[in-house]
Amino acid sequence: MTDFTMEKGADGVAIITWDVPGKSMNVLSMDGATALNGLIDDALADEAVKGIVITSGKKDFAAGMDLKVIAGMKEANGAQGVFDGVMTLHHLLRKIELAGMDPKTKKGGKPIAAALPGTALGIGLELPLATHRIFAADNPKAKIGLPEIMVGIFPGAGGTTRLARKLGAMVAAPFLLEGKLSEPKKAKAAGIIDEVVEDPLAAARAWVLEAKESDLVKPWDAKGYKMPGGEPFHPAGFMTFVGASAMVHGKTMGVYPAAKALLSAVYEGGMVPFDQALKIEARWFTNVLMNPSSTAMIRSLFINKEALEKGANRPEAPDQTVRKVGILGAGMMGAGIAYVSAMAGIEVVLIDAAQESAERGKAYSTGLLDKAISRKKATEEKKAEVLARITATTDYAALQGCDLIVEAVFEDPAVKAEVTKKAEAVIPADAIFATNTSTLPISELAKASARPEQFIGIHFFSPVDKMLLVEIIKGRETGPVAVAKALDFVRQIRKTPIVVNDERFFYANRCIIPYINEGIRMVAEGVNPTLVENAAKMMGMPLGPLQLVDETSIDLGVKIAKATKAAMGDAYPDGAVDDVLFWMADQGRMGRKSNSGFYAYDDAGKRQGLWEGLDPQFPRAEDQPSLEDVQHRLMFAQSLEAVRALEDGVLEDIREGDVGAILGWGFAPWSGGPFGWLDILGAERAVAICDRLAGAHGDRFKAPALLREMAAKGDSFYGRFGAGKKAA
Repeated sequence: MTDFTMEKGADGVAIITWDVPGKSMNVLSMDGATALNGLIDDALADEAVKGIVITSGKKDFAAGMDLKVIAGMKEANGAQGVFDGVMTLHHLLRKIELAGMDPKTKKGGKPIAAALPGTALGIGLELPLATHRIFAADNPKAKIGLPEIMVGIFPGAGGTTRLARKLGAMVAAPFLLEGKLSEPKKAKAAGIIDEVVEDPLAAARAWVLEAKESDLVKPWDAKGYKMPGGEPFHPAGFMTFVGASAMVHGKTMGVYPAAKALLSAVYEGGMVPFDQALKIEARWFTNVLMNPSSTAMIRSLFINKEALEKGANRPEAPDQTVRKVGILGAGMMGAGIAYVSAMAGIEVVLIDAAQESAERGKAYSTGLLDKAISRKKATEEKKAEVLARITATTDYAALQGCDLIVEAVFEDPAVKAEVTKKAEAVIPADAIFATNTSTLPISELAKASARPEQFIGIHFFSPVDKMLLVEIIKGRETGPVAVAKALDFVRQIRKTPIVVNDERFFYANRCIIPYINEGIRMVAEGVNPTLVENAAKMMGMPLGPLQLVDETSIDLGVKIAKATKAAMGDAYPDGAVDDVLFWMADQGRMGRKSNSGFYAYDDAGKRQGLWEGLDPQFPRAEDQPSLEDVQHRLMFAQSLEAVRALEDGVLEDIREGDVGAILGWGFAPWSGGPFGWLDILGAERAVAICDRLAGAHGDRFKAPALLREMAAKGDSFYGRFGAGKKAA
């Protein structure tokens, strides 16, 4: 069976069906493109065929281009391979668009329509945009759009040029530069597709039989075409591009090459004829593909993320689908876990010490569902269905029949031990017990369990309903079934898992804390706090270290510092950080939750700017460091800790290190994560920077032995440990 098949009807309509074998959604490969090209040639040459409808044999139309194929073009033939491959797609889609018509008169062509039964993303929309009319099913769950920018590239098979010329640069911007997705009716209202109907195949077939020659000519192929909103050389159009350029730079800080390249393709393409514009788009797409940032983003945010979600590191064990989960603790974390579990169709028992607290935890789901209803993302029926799955109670007997327990009480070993014993007294013998903790060692907490092989850590990030990452922590005695259970649960609730071994702070917090501490340490040294924050953002970090500690709360930072100092004794390295952190806490400035921290806030809690009280207490040094020095300190503080986690065996797979860093705390997504970033720098250059930083700022920047060895051998992390290869 091939990706595309064609059936010629007695009415003269040829139906080309896209149905990739073995895939839940269609993706386009170059072999598929070749097959489609041949079918189009056949249909255009057959006098009995009056028109063509392209549709899908699956419930959705297509998920996009197979990004592994794009990566393969680059690996095989470099820039020329990418450009040639992209131009092959351009020629195919242009053939569909012109449909055999005379190039001068634009007559004699055959109508070609697209019938979309469901979701159409990436090339799954670029292909329909080349047809003469797009019919979509009235399916509110379907998503239509061009999300390529989210993985470090942009629509390169004509989608950028066609959508910009169809809608105008300003209207197209959210769909191209932000990857905005729309359900069919909104996509029609925006002008992206043409019709929303009950039966798109029947409607497309009927249209093809009635279409006139004038219906086949795209606006940009007609005489006198003008781009909506004005061409780049028109005063109105020029101002659109000035604004768009400022917006792109403001959002990307210049570190995401795809957004700038996309804008360049639209700007330059808008000044030349359509076919030349397609070549310009292909050149800019090739430029982006050859940028190491693109490779790193595709690898981490698509290939690696997808592999982890499909269980790349799942141990051999029977299916561990969760049917009933017990959640101990109905605070914000427990309430969030209850919500995502119930949304995934899992029966939930939510337990707290007081019935009022348990009910308040369930009400958290009510609030989120009400908000979704107000935005037309959910219905009253959906709300009732989800809430019916959550039982809020104080009675541990309600845990009978639970196959998974998630404990989410206070970060106090004694409290956790108490609820562990209470739960294990009533749950089935084969149930798995998971503790949600961000810092407490799992192996120590497991001592309260009568079955430590069934005890595991599951670290959710707050807020649970929004954060995509879940960190699964194996204790010393955790067995493979517990790991499989945790992974299957995370898959059920549609999150991305990483699996790490047990050590203080695990992986995510182990890397986040040095980032925060380095920013605070620079404040103590007299570095301008504005320089610290902007240096981080200009490297692609979503939050500067001072804003991040405000968000997570300063008193939590104090608590972690005291616990770490107690555990490390004289080896504790962060006294300079504590001078700042403890002083802030003494001033009652606990971060956003107190409307006062490193930043000032108004009465409504809106951040107003860095707090002026920092300057008198920590005077600014006369000589300020360079932007590059500050950036290197902030980036290496995180990245070197990731390398040490790999050396120590906390991380077993660098894919988990990179995906976890991006999804967990927003590590510069353009870089592909800390290991991707070090590979972009190159081990030799990274070691040289480490040596300079260590000489100026201390041993925390000393290059790990693994990094130094790789520099000596000319290795890279993905060269040595890629595709799930384990560290030696």
